Amino acid sequence: MAPVTLSWLQVINLLGAIQGLVLAGALVSKRSNRTANRLLAATMIAFSIYLATAAFDPEELIQVFPHAFGAAHPLPFLFGPLVYLYAVTASDRTRRLTPRDALHFVPFVAVILIGLPVYLMSGTDKIAFYHRLVSGDVPPSIAIALPLKLLSGAIYATVTLLFLRRHHELVKASYSSVERVNLRWLLWLCWGAAAIWVVAVLSNVLEFVGIEKVGFGDDVIALAMAVMVYGIGYMGLRQPEIFRFETAEYRVPVELRVPRERPVPSPVPSPSQVAAPLSVMDESQAPAPDTTSPRYERSGLSDREAQRLKDQLTAVMENERPWRDSDLTLADLADRLVTTPHKLSEVLNSQLGLTFYDFVNGYRVREVQRRIAAGDARKVTMLALALDAGFASKSTFNVVFKKHTQQTPSDYRQAAGA
Repeated sequence: MAPVTLSWLQVINLLGAIQGLVLAGALVSKRSNRTANRLLAATMIAFSIYLATAAFDPEELIQVFPHAFGAAHPLPFLFGPLVYLYAVTASDRTRRLTPRDALHFVPFVAVILIGLPVYLMSGTDKIAFYHRLVSGDVPPSIAIALPLKLLSGAIYATVTLLFLRRHHELVKASYSSVERVNLRWLLWLCWGAAAIWVVAVLSNVLEFVGIEKVGFGDDVIALAMAVMVYGIGYMGLRQPEIFRFETAEYRVPVELRVPRERPVPSPVPSPSQVAAPLSVMDESQAPAPDTTSPRYERSGLSDREAQRLKDQLTAVMENERPWRDSDLTLADLADRLVTTPHKLSEVLNSQLGLTFYDFVNGYRVREVQRRIAAGDARKVTMLALALDAGFASKSTFNVVFKKHTQQTPSDYRQAAGA
């Protein structure tokens, strides 16, 4: 039996496989959001098996470990469903897997069942079968599986990206700061996975027309997957808990809410200290209504009740200034108004034409504008003004400020002569 030799690329793949298994163990041990963490652990294990087989030359592997032949063949049918279901469960702690979710794994199981005759072969027969494949004698089941793998990957990458885009809009309907709950790193993961599927398609096309040598694309895909294992594993461990959004008539149980201290309401400021109310806000500063925001079913609010709730909302925002709390959510504001998040969302969307995110951050922007006009920008930094107003980060402040004023904070300050 000849010894197995490894190139530097194969060593990277093998180390990536080991890393994936270690991360899978760490994810399974996490107590929070067990469903999502177990799905990510399953993804890491699937990646690890694929990388472990890619870490060895096929000719050497089949001679030394003939029963490992074909282990990675059905795995691409797992990658897409696992990443999609992880995105779904990571965005909603209350989401659990259902029997219907098992349908995502039907292609994976079908490929295994079709390949059972090969998996049950003896080691000698598997070696002979491998050599027939290399010589070009490919069974129809294997020939058909390859394009189906690519199709499955493309479909799931698209569906997952669309889901995360929708998730981002839902977050903005319930949170005033989205830095900790936007699953941005998962979006990067999905774009990376989509890029790998594109490489897989191109490499197979180039191999088919004879431009690229056989196996080169597999090396690139395995290397990219190893990089993903290193990159997304730790980000998955660090991802903060994301809770179900309170946008319906029924509230999320108290035990599922994010625990935090409620800030002490500020004293009622003088008229000169109050940010301009939304009703008298310059229309040029108001963001355009977000036509992609989530739609809500009618809650039965009458015009009079909607107007009353709108007036109460304006009074609370101006007098209590809850927008100074960077963690303010739709549910928090609904509690102050003794109403439901659903009704409050309807007022924001139908009466004001704004998402919760834009509505709250509009007050924060106007507070920074007021303090710039008062000369406070000469005493403290713009970042300090932003944080005092309730913004959670400099990057978000810059983006939101420009959206509301059509100017960067520095340009606005310079124009104001402050």
